[in-house]
Amino acid sequence: MVNKSKKFSTKCVHEGEIKDTMYQGIVSPLFMSTTYPWYGGEDAEKKPYPRYFNTPNQEFLSKKIAALENGEKALIFSSGMAAISTSIMANVKSGDHIIFQEDLYGGTRNFIKTEFGKYGIEYSFTKGLDSNHFSDEIKDNTVGIYIESPSNPLLKIVDLKAISSIANQKSIWTMIDNTFASPVNQNPINHGIDIVIHSATKYLGGHSDISAGAVISTNSKIKKILDSAKNFGGNLSDYTVWLLERSMKTLHIRVKEQTRNAKLLAKMLNENDNIITVYYPGLSSHPSHDIAKSQMNDFGAMMSFDLKENVDVYTFLKSLEIIKPGMSLAGVETTVNFPIKTSHGLLTQKERDNQGIGDKLIRLSVGIEDYQDLYDDLDNAIKKSIK
Repeated sequence: MVNKSKKFSTKCVHEGEIKDTMYQGIVSPLFMSTTYPWYGGEDAEKKPYPRYFNTPNQEFLSKKIAALENGEKALIFSSGMAAISTSIMANVKSGDHIIFQEDLYGGTRNFIKTEFGKYGIEYSFTKGLDSNHFSDEIKDNTVGIYIESPSNPLLKIVDLKAISSIANQKSIWTMIDNTFASPVNQNPINHGIDIVIHSATKYLGGHSDISAGAVISTNSKIKKILDSAKNFGGNLSDYTVWLLERSMKTLHIRVKEQTRNAKLLAKMLNENDNIITVYYPGLSSHPSHDIAKSQMNDFGAMMSFDLKENVDVYTFLKSLEIIKPGMSLAGVETTVNFPIKTSHGLLTQKERDNQGIGDKLIRLSVGIEDYQDLYDDLDNAIKKSIK
């Protein structure tokens, strides 16, 4: 069980450490072996093997991740999409129906549209994010609800307790992509959500040099996901597991600083004459600000904004000097992304319109640099890009 008496920052540093019994080093040893002895007479699957997700480094890092999300157990995958696809497929069969919120990461939505039909899995997207929009989609064969809050890229908020209540009434599971918040700023299990997923490539890794994913839940639900994970083979190499454990020791201080910067930047950008709308749950103008305030520990370090029509997006991206245009997010470096060409480029124009993803939308992942330097870089790039 998780030691709930430890504070979050202490868990980041010390939970899931492997003791160096040979030399007493303070850093967890790295076990690179893919082969461990088996002499018969015992269950082979209980012996460490990378594809069974049970090597020493895998198991100990899983304890850290579970502790940070207040879950019983966790699994580590080779990417966020490996974690998402495996968790969903482990909990559905042909003829079942899953409800997804309308606003989703483009990769998740593409997975649903591309793969579900092959296996006879039914799905529907909500027409909004209020609890009644989810209730309206429930059918006799509905087995689960999948949400993403805050959402990518518009930072929309779903009421976690309301979704949990709906699901409990119908005895169906709930699953959330908690990547944008990170365990620092939101713990969905505390609000009744069953299964929590992270693209560990993002905040958990935090340095733009690791690809990984994670799933956290109860022992029984993780066992069910593990049974499928062994077949799909999305395990993470032990060297990357070791790097991820190292990175997570600074998770708390990184995300706290990124969030502090984001709150300051959001207010400044909200007053910029060349920006139409800033999407950030920490702003009182955000339509779901009160819900976010009630279920998040803080408002996170992700935001997006709509540039005015007279600002050329490509000139803006090329004019940035400190901030880097990039495909991913949540590193210590501040990055920007153009969703209609990257994260949500696989969506149709109609799908983007339905979600409110405009042609001038910029997604901003705030890093740990000085917030004034970041604002000046954004403002100067915008001014250079006015047509």
